[in-house]
Amino acid sequence: MWYWLLKHVLVGPVLRVMGRPKVEGLHNIPADGPVIIAANHLAVVDSLYLALILPRRITFIAKQEYFTTGGWRGRVNRWVMNATGQVPVDRSGGAAGGDSLAAAAGILESGGIWGIHPEGTRSPDGRIYRGRTGVIRVAMRTGAPVVPVVLSGTDRVNPRNRRFLRPAKVRIAIGCPRYFVPADRHGVRRATDELMADLVRRSGRPYVDCYAATFAERAAAA
Repeated sequence: MWYWLLKHVLVGPVLRVMGRPKVEGLHNIPADGPVIIAANHLAVVDSLYLALILPRRITFIAKQEYFTTGGWRGRVNRWVMNATGQVPVDRSGGAAGGDSLAAAAGILESGGIWGIHPEGTRSPDGRIYRGRTGVIRVAMRTGAPVVPVVLSGTDRVNPRNRRFLRPAKVRIAIGCPRYFVPADRHGVRRATDELMADLVRRSGRPYVDCYAATFAERAAAA
């Protein structure tokens, strides 16, 4: 209940006013059955805009910190995550990666929509970075189609290190579903690179053959 109340009454109307989202290709979202939404990542509100424009409920794998952080902001985050049915996982690495993929597979095996940003974290500069292979591994494991989605303008609505939203135009382009057959690790890497190339073509943004998190760490150390 809270998911739809937040979408249509409490949060969604604010997002529509601030971003005036224009959506292309909404017909490419299957009406039922498991679906993976793979989108580029520009801002914290990306997931909110995806939830806003999709006719079906979308579930993300959320880092555990959103459910455990203290303070008033932590309590708000925890309430929103629980109220909207997001799935907490430890994403610190190692075995935690397998837990994330298992949680994603569970969403799809129940016929739901799993949303993921293959870059793993927000782009530090608007470019599209190397994709993590988890999205393709889950697609190959479950047989669920992957729908590429390109967001633009969300980083102007929700600028990095800014507390408040700003008015800007948001555009969301949804591509055709893609299916991936099981393959070895080299095939998984190739398929991931093909998915990211699709996002690059649709967005017109430059591609960086480096993980966004790695790039940010190097820039911070320079």
